[in-house]
Parts: sequence; C-alpha cells; structure tokens
Amino acid sequence: MLRGVLFQWYGTFRVVERGKRNMNIGIVGAGRIGSSVAKLFAQAGHHVVVSHSGDPQALAPVVAEVGHGVEARTSGEAVTFGDIVVLAIPWSRRHDLPNSQLFANRIVIDAINPFDENGKIVNLGASTSSQEISKIVPEARLVKAFNTLNFQTLRDGGRSSHEDRLVLFLAGDDSQAKEVVARLIEEVGYAAVDSGFLAEGGRRQQPGSPIFNVPMTVDEARRRMTSLA
Repeated sequence: MLRGVLFQWYGTFRVVERGKRNMNIGIVGAGRIGSSVAKLFAQAGHHVVVSHSGDPQALAPVVAEVGHGVEARTSGEAVTFGDIVVLAIPWSRRHDLPNSQLFANRIVIDAINPFDENGKIVNLGASTSSQEISKIVPEARLVKAFNTLNFQTLRDGGRSSHEDRLVLFLAGDDSQAKEVVARLIEEVGYAAVDSGFLAEGGRRQQPGSPIFNVPMTVDEARRRMTSLA
C-alpha cells in the first residue's frame, strides 16, 4: 500500500497511511482558494459541493471550469453534504457562516487568512485566526490547512511524484482529524507538514510568518520549523 510522510513540527517523522476512500467534501467559499481546492479534490476522485453567499446557479462557471465531480449548492447544504468541510471565505465574512450546529463533529479545514478588505493583516493580538474561527464553530474538528500557498501555486504546484513535493502545512488539536487532512494533502500532490497544535501551529501558519506563502520542500520546511521551535 502506498504511504505518505507527515513531518511533525518538532523534527520527527510520522508515517501516514494513504489508504484511499472517496469522500464528500463541502466547500464554503468559491473564490480563488475555494475553486482551486475544489478542482484538486475532484481530480483526486472525491465528490465536491461548492457554495457561496449567493444563488448557487451563479457558480455555474466555477462548476464548468472544475468539471466532473463538482456541483453547486447553498452554503448550508455544502456543510451538511461534507464528510469534510473547507472554509475558504474572506475573513470579513466569517460571521456569515451557516448555523454552527451544522459543523458539529465534522472535520473542518480552515483555509481562511485574516486579511481585511484592504488586504492588510488583521492584528489578532494573542489569538490566531483559527482560534477565532473555532469560537464560531466550537464543535467542529478544526484543522488549519490549505492557507499557506497562494491560489496559483496551490492550483498548479501539485506533483504526482513524491520527489521534492511542495509542502502544505496543517495545525490542529485533533490528531485523527489531522491525519485525515494529511492524507488529502498527499492525495492532491503535496507533502503534509504538521506545524503543531491549533494555537502554536496556527500562529506559525499566519500571514507574515517565515512559512507563509513560501513554496518549499520538506527539507526546507524542516529547517524553517526548527528555527521557529
């Protein structure tokens, strides 16, 4: 059976089994990141529902571009559809998420970065963006991931070979949820690197950090993570 590698932030390696199971993935947000991950997941054989704040029919161009395996529904329907739910909305729209009870016990990938409407980084003080999102969906199994590469690199940078793959970082407090997300990352052509728990790891993944929006291999990630430890 094929296996991938999940690199722990503290410098040891952990093997993650890549047993494939097609899943239902709901995506809330159909902008650049949302449509990019929709395409990656659909190409990997998963069933994907995309959504935004408006009429699902307005997403016909996104569905057409992504192709087979993707359909558009409302945000609430995307959440209830998903074994995994991806949040890819602007920071300013975070309070517009569907009812928090819909997220209960679901693995939720938080790909939201705290930029304001002018593209400036929001100062969250001692908190992190995922900790703030967790307050909105407190019963979700939240994993911070798919937020550290820009949409173009995310869309085009995956590799079928494991040689010198680019890294996607992930952080969270639920180890089983992180393993599921790590497998997804490996399936779409990236190396999954665990940056730690939601507070510490989420801070390492914030905009402005040494690992944010810097395409790198696992070896480079190891060096950068060691400097942050």
